[in-house]
Amino acid sequence: MINGSGPVMELKDLSSNWKKLQQTLKADTTKSPKRKASESVLQPHRIGVKYRKIESDSIPSRNEKREKSKGMDSRWSGREDDKPSASLALWAEDHDIPAKDLAAAYGSSLKGTFIPDKNNKTEDTINEGLSPVAEAGKFIAIDCEMVGVGPTPDTDSALARVSIVNYHGHQLYDSFVQPRETVTDYRTFVSGITPQLLQSARTFEAVLADVAKLLDGRILVGHAIKHDLEALLLGHSKRDIRDTSRHPAFKQLAGGKTPGLKKLAREVLGVEIQGGEHSSIEDARATMLLFRREKEGFEKEHIKKFGPDHKRLNGLAEDGGQKGNHSKTKKKKKKTRK
Repeated sequence: MINGSGPVMELKDLSSNWKKLQQTLKADTTKSPKRKASESVLQPHRIGVKYRKIESDSIPSRNEKREKSKGMDSRWSGREDDKPSASLALWAEDHDIPAKDLAAAYGSSLKGTFIPDKNNKTEDTINEGLSPVAEAGKFIAIDCEMVGVGPTPDTDSALARVSIVNYHGHQLYDSFVQPRETVTDYRTFVSGITPQLLQSARTFEAVLADVAKLLDGRILVGHAIKHDLEALLLGHSKRDIRDTSRHPAFKQLAGGKTPGLKKLAREVLGVEIQGGEHSSIEDARATMLLFRREKEGFEKEHIKKFGPDHKRLNGLAEDGGQKGNHSKTKKKKKKTRK
């Protein structure tokens, strides 16, 4: 479950703490310049991504799900207690502020797993469904949790939770899902799913409809995303997918193998995830932050494979707003044709 790890503050105190933090940072003249995204990982080599057709028998098993936590050897030498959560790291990067300073300003620990939205909500809303306030934007990241079903639960899986966040990590969607088959292993120690949580789950059909609307016309970011789409029985245009498990620069760090999400989070981001029961919201945020750190490399590889993207995805900006020059560009084109 996702909850802020530190004491919950009154909302009226948030803005005052933010101002104090900003004043402190202005006085710090020794702050190092912000690192470019391309410096965080090795330079990407030629991409060779294949997108296979969805097959009903390839929903990830327990062992495959564990592979998300395996991969390259970690080179992170810091103590685990010193690593921030993916949520805090993403929030800090958006404001160009050290994670420790941000946690101190808001009375949270480094393990706090929430990102305030426009209403300054101080914790994620589990099983909320569609967020009434967060805006999707051009890029969204998804992560799913599975449970074991049938007589062979180690190899047969069913969807049990779906989480989606936007470019800034704000929770767009979170829902438990009623499995359509009999659950024989909840995999609680990994998935965080319990029989009690699934009592308030939405039907698979309802979740499918919600997720399909969010995916429509947007770029989808995920880790080993093929498994999530197969569990949802959804397809998505391969030119609108950014898979962190298949990005050449990340695979290079894993010696050419498929890197695990947990190890990538440690190696590239210096954050800790999946310390116990998984949080699909937190994993989605880690995946989005990985994409953001290597966004330029992702787009270069995308152009190599598909060519320049001339279409605008619904005219959306990264944060969900409309791109301001969209209509002006159209008018200029009409004038030049006359």
